[in-house]
Amino acid sequence: MTPAAIEQEALELLEWPRLAAHVASFAGTAAGERHCRALPLPAVAEHSRTLLAETTELLALDGLIEGGLSLQGVADIGPCLQLCAKGGTAGGDVLLELAATLAAARRLRRQIDDPALRPVTTALVAELRTLPELEQQLRFALEEGGRVADRASAPLAALRRQLQAARGERRERLQELLRRSAPLLQDNVIAERNGRPVLAVKAGAAAQLPGQLHDSSASGQTVFIEPQAVLALGNRIRDLEGQERELEQAVLRELSAAVAEQAEALAVLQATLVRLDAALARARYSAWLGAVRPELADAAEAPFELHDLRHPLLLWQHRREGGQAVVPVSVSVAPELRVVAITGPNTGGKTVTLKSLGLAALMARAGLFLPCSGCPRLPWCARVLADIGDEQSLQQNLSTFSGHIRRIARILEALPPAATAAGSPGDQGAALVLLDEVGAGTDPAEGAALATALLQHLAGRARLTVATTHFGELKALKYADPRFENASVAFDEETLAPTYRLQWGIPGRSNALAIARRLGLDGELLERAASQLAPRREGDVNQVIVGLEQQRLRQQEAAEEAAALLARTELLHEELLSRWQQQQQQSAELQEQRRQQLERSIRQGQHEVRRIIRRLRQGDGGRRLDPSVLGETARQAGQRLKSLEQQHRPRLERRQHGGWMPVVGDRVRVLSLGKAAEVLALADDGRELTVRCGVLRLTVPLDGIEGLQGEKPSPPQVTVRVNGGRGLAAPGPQVRTENNTVDVRGLRVHEAEAAVEEKLRAANGPVWVIHGIGTGRLKRGLRAWLDTLPYVHRVNDAERGDGGAGCSVVHIH
Repeated sequence: MTPAAIEQEALELLEWPRLAAHVASFAGTAAGERHCRALPLPAVAEHSRTLLAETTELLALDGLIEGGLSLQGVADIGPCLQLCAKGGTAGGDVLLELAATLAAARRLRRQIDDPALRPVTTALVAELRTLPELEQQLRFALEEGGRVADRASAPLAALRRQLQAARGERRERLQELLRRSAPLLQDNVIAERNGRPVLAVKAGAAAQLPGQLHDSSASGQTVFIEPQAVLALGNRIRDLEGQERELEQAVLRELSAAVAEQAEALAVLQATLVRLDAALARARYSAWLGAVRPELADAAEAPFELHDLRHPLLLWQHRREGGQAVVPVSVSVAPELRVVAITGPNTGGKTVTLKSLGLAALMARAGLFLPCSGCPRLPWCARVLADIGDEQSLQQNLSTFSGHIRRIARILEALPPAATAAGSPGDQGAALVLLDEVGAGTDPAEGAALATALLQHLAGRARLTVATTHFGELKALKYADPRFENASVAFDEETLAPTYRLQWGIPGRSNALAIARRLGLDGELLERAASQLAPRREGDVNQVIVGLEQQRLRQQEAAEEAAALLARTELLHEELLSRWQQQQQQSAELQEQRRQQLERSIRQGQHEVRRIIRRLRQGDGGRRLDPSVLGETARQAGQRLKSLEQQHRPRLERRQHGGWMPVVGDRVRVLSLGKAAEVLALADDGRELTVRCGVLRLTVPLDGIEGLQGEKPSPPQVTVRVNGGRGLAAPGPQVRTENNTVDVRGLRVHEAEAAVEEKLRAANGPVWVIHGIGTGRLKRGLRAWLDTLPYVHRVNDAERGDGGAGCSVVHIH
């Protein structure tokens, strides 16, 4: 069996085709659905990272556009291209679908094009040829429904006029015959037989109406005759219809030849649209799962960090089909570990854990997000090999054991040599091996020995091997080889039921007697089995497991108590801080009241001084004071009052505002999304940073974010040498150019808004928006929307030479 066949067998065991069908249900086109059902797995890690980037960018764009990114109008043009390339003639309806696909591709390119926010998908559509001339040619020659238009051919238009006139003449003659021959007819309607018009004539009167007999009724009472008066005219119409079909076929052949000339460009366009549809389907499926983008490590020996991983198929079953809630598992495998042995009771979730891990590796490789929490990390797995089968059946015999051994032998053949298994330069990706109930189906002693040797061998051949087992010997391998680790599925001994939780570092017990008791086995029989087991318990590894589980529970209780104490401490700290702030506020309010009271007293004193001065100037009882004494007294009183006012005026707090710069862990606002995000990393030059916004991980420039309180970041100081007298930046041109013009004709209002907003975001001057005149609905909708934007200064019609009323000029602040 070839390595590809072995890997395909593993995909079947992991139910990968079923997951692919779930992804395909989110596709928007038939070709995209077929692609997703196959869901190809890239052969190199870089291709997987590109697929993940496409998923990320289209997920963000799908959320920004009202109603989501639409693939309406995109058709499967593959069969049409094959037919035309071979010299065949395509039908009018198929050619019209091709024209609609070209228009839809042009619209998608406008919506996606943004090198700053969507570099990968923008590069994907950058060189896309949408062939507007071919689209115009097809739409000119074809009417709705695919009928060849009269304007497509002058001879065809003339022929159709003749055909219409002949049909009209025949209709008039038949109507005249209906009136004149009414007594001979069974019915006064014109019927049709074999494509020819006939009259329903009474059988006895057939000789009185000359013509060609086409049919008769089942009873024989009615015959259908094409009157002699219209036979020649009918033959001429039939001949004209044949000529019409020939002229229509000539037009369709010409159009098909034009399509064949562009077959290569159209094939690239078809492949690009399928790729975009598949990326959008992956994005929508990932969003539906509530999944997050994984980080694919370059090194094959990188760790596996998957927190709260949920089985995607069980999650689908829970949400779509009303299944049980999915219990998440966390997988944390250090770089030095090579083998993980999972033990525990049957029906405890061991096999589900195997499948969840295998599907997670495949999903990351295929460009899908993972149903985890946090930031999942794992190596790119070029090989995911599995031996998973239901061993809980009546067929536990040699044939079952032989089947497992044959499959394991094929897995060993597909693995790389031991020299390259640990991620050396010769390796082309990590290998993940999943073994369910390894060594089962034969004598326990021999099965344990075989399983031990197999896992020790796989430790040098695969990046990670995860095996489920009930053998106690495998549980002890961890203590002899640092490459081994134990894990177990938890079991609640009070309810005698598994919890489906995965515990790391502790081997599990099979709990066969407890499960048998839960399933209703006779109690006396179970007590006898326990008595048979009791003499062997001394020194048994299960006693160690019990002690480890008890120790884990005590540590967990201590951790929970510490967490509760920390929570109470934080609450107390918040309460003390709130009281201190309240006291500070009350103190400030009291000082403000006293200050205002003092200001009122000062103003009253100033008013009193002015009143006294006026009275003294007017004289008191006819006596006048010395002007110098009067001026000095007034001056001293005014200065004293001003001094009091200055002393009690509140001092402005002066703060030194250094340049604000976000650090890792800060919460910032991404301006392009209008949402808060967490800073994950900063570039070396400090001008770019990586943030996580929900399930999205984005790289944005420093000027593309701000603090949650509106503070603007200050970029690092750089030395710039200016050799001329011009400024570093100049305002945008005040004349219309290709860079400051956006054409939204043919778009809906919400689609036009998205295109205009993208152009305004990058503009540093006026923007010319070509919307046409038409009914005026698009222009009114855009003007109303632009009035709501705070950064738009004004909007006016363009000059006559730039489009006049069919073009609006948007001036920004």
